[in-house]
Amino acid sequence: MKTTIPLFLFLFLALSASSQTKPLRVGVISLTHTHVHGILGRPKDDRIQIVGIVEPDRVLAERYTKQYGYSMDLVYPTIEEMIAKTHPEAVTAFGTIYEHLAVVEKCAPQHIHVMVEKPLAVSLDHAKQMKALADKYHIQLLTNYETTWYPTVHKAYELIAEDSIGRPVQIIIRDGHKGPKVLGISNEFLDWLIDPVQNGGGALTDFGCYGVNLSTWLQHGERPVSVTAVTQQLQPENNPKVEDEATIILTYKQVKTTVQASWNWTVGRKDMEIYGKRGIIYQDNRHDLRVRMSKGYDGFTETPYHLEERPAPYNDAFSLFAGVVRGEITLPPYDLTSLENNMIVMEILDAAKKSAAKNKTVVLKP
Repeated sequence: MKTTIPLFLFLFLALSASSQTKPLRVGVISLTHTHVHGILGRPKDDRIQIVGIVEPDRVLAERYTKQYGYSMDLVYPTIEEMIAKTHPEAVTAFGTIYEHLAVVEKCAPQHIHVMVEKPLAVSLDHAKQMKALADKYHIQLLTNYETTWYPTVHKAYELIAEDSIGRPVQIIIRDGHKGPKVLGISNEFLDWLIDPVQNGGGALTDFGCYGVNLSTWLQHGERPVSVTAVTQQLQPENNPKVEDEATIILTYKQVKTTVQASWNWTVGRKDMEIYGKRGIIYQDNRHDLRVRMSKGYDGFTETPYHLEERPAPYNDAFSLFAGVVRGEITLPPYDLTSLENNMIVMEILDAAKKSAAKNKTVVLKP
């Protein structure tokens, strides 16, 4: 018996298939943040298509387009012109943290989805304005952290969920490097990274956000009871306007998290220790993790893991962004990239700045 598919159903199926394979049209806003190499240099696939670049600095734009094989015809001086000419479905922001609000202000009313580099905003006030716009215009507003894509971070989360080390009681998260000027980062990045207005601070903002983001995720969105922060300026000759050393202590009902954010590490690091009742998880780097189980007073057994990259699209910020925008991926509650997680991050960073400035613990309102 021959079955005939109605024309309307055939067209619906065809359009659905087309929408699933058609790459997401993405605009790249600004090139001053060197994390932009992550999207310009990613392997070509069918997940995203860069349709426009906003960069008023023509010399910088020429340098990057030449490096990655893009045409200068894609480059526009303003967000408004790029949107009008290329009609992106989404944008990624690689300018100053202060500029994140303006990106959302210009894109949200056009129903254009936004992904920003960490942290979400330069201040809690900016973050609240951004969230209000995202909610009003029903856009996705995600935040990209390098550590989100570390397989070891997700393995640590799984081990906790499996009760492999017992209930966590203490988390220590360390992020940072020798300092932006010491590392010789590009002038266009350095100019605003050490500016308290454009970056919202120094190491506390730049690297403190990583630990706070991870802690919020590991605590399933629970807000801390209190926030205590101490900051120092150990390289005044390199960072005259901002702190380059920050320690943030988050006290939860049953856990304490210590975030050590620094531009003074001898070796660059993004690692974490999670202490449970029976064992410890050492997330050493992107691929290496150890589980140490307690035996007696100071004895232990240790199991090392060397992990491969996570499967697509969970190994790449922009593939995941496309999946979320297309409705193929629903983010779990308090996901590392999610707006709900990063609003808590901004609340904690705001409290940390106040704590450091006043030299006192800040108790968060329930």
